Amino acid sequence: MTGTRRADSASPRTANLAAVLRALRAGPLSRTQLAARCGIAKSAVPGLLAELAERGLVRPAGVLAGNGRPSRLVELHGEDAYALALSIEADRLSAVVTDLSGQVLAERAETVDVAAAGLQRGMDELAHLAHRVLPGPPVGVAISVPGLVDSAAAVLRLAPALRWRDAEIAGLMAARLNLPATAIAVDNDANLGALAESVAGVGSELFYLGGGTAVGGGFVSGGTILRGARGFAGEVGHIAVDPSGERCACGRTGCLETKANLAAFLRAAASPGDPLHDPALGVERRVALLKDRVRRGDQRAATAVHELGVALGVALSTVVDVLDPDVVVLGGYFAELGEWLVEPVRVELAAHGQSGRHARVVPSEFGLEAPLRGAAYLAAERLFADPTLAPATEEASV
Repeated sequence: MTGTRRADSASPRTANLAAVLRALRAGPLSRTQLAARCGIAKSAVPGLLAELAERGLVRPAGVLAGNGRPSRLVELHGEDAYALALSIEADRLSAVVTDLSGQVLAERAETVDVAAAGLQRGMDELAHLAHRVLPGPPVGVAISVPGLVDSAAAVLRLAPALRWRDAEIAGLMAARLNLPATAIAVDNDANLGALAESVAGVGSELFYLGGGTAVGGGFVSGGTILRGARGFAGEVGHIAVDPSGERCACGRTGCLETKANLAAFLRAAASPGDPLHDPALGVERRVALLKDRVRRGDQRAATAVHELGVALGVALSTVVDVLDPDVVVLGGYFAELGEWLVEPVRVELAAHGQSGRHARVVPSEFGLEAPLRGAAYLAAERLFADPTLAPATEEASV
């Protein structure tokens, strides 16, 4: 899985350590299985496992019963290897800490008007949140942001919802967490949502469409995020879906984002002054309130949801024709409305797209948390790419 910044080359032994640790990410394996999966001589595996055990990354996991001699199994350890995932949204900051297996150890979120706070104070607040959840130094950090990201440089080029431009997110956070900037990855929220879905096994050719203060997409092919020449691929929010629609901030008319960003959608679903427009309620509570109205037969809310599904389907018909994914995942607040959005999206794909009838359409099981899940995976990836980052602290046998 791509995404982390690392050294251009690694020693053969480091590469073998990484191959073994990655293989164990899927579950316990025997030495014979590890040798076969990693393409490493079986005689080399015990030494590699011994070093990983000294670094606190693997441990014994019982035996694999068979017809012959039972094989000893090994599994990831890594409960003390902390991966830190951070998320910046227009109205919320979030932090999650996981171990190497992806188990959540701590999480916290705070409502913050990030645009009003500005870049420096916003990063101060995010660092404060990180310190509150971290039990110890992290092995890696990944930050999800809503905007155009140069992931290789870890720079947020443009985030209209935050009013940030050319923000050196990794450097700013590194100084606040006392970490090297190379320990911090930064990526677009939709890319990280797509990564989370891919890791969960939803599909190998997968397009993720995330809905929030903006609308963005991420495409994963063969386990790799496809970013384009400058890393800005996936900006589907500016596909035209209504030639007579509203003028978009990008200068064009009738972009998907003018209909499908959360504020625009809620304006269609309820009159001014309605609690649905109160940002203090948070996205989850407002969407839950809307869902309750649809279930109770509120015609305005139901019509807004249906029209949203049509607009998504029209835009996605172009995406599916160009990229030909196996599956389209509706993420962000779209996932919360999946029971009403999936069908109109499918109808539009079949009606307008050449490839649409072949793509599955599913709501994200992670909902609003998909970008954070992807960020946690990416943060841990730094150690999986180079296990020698974990200090050798004790002798251990496996």
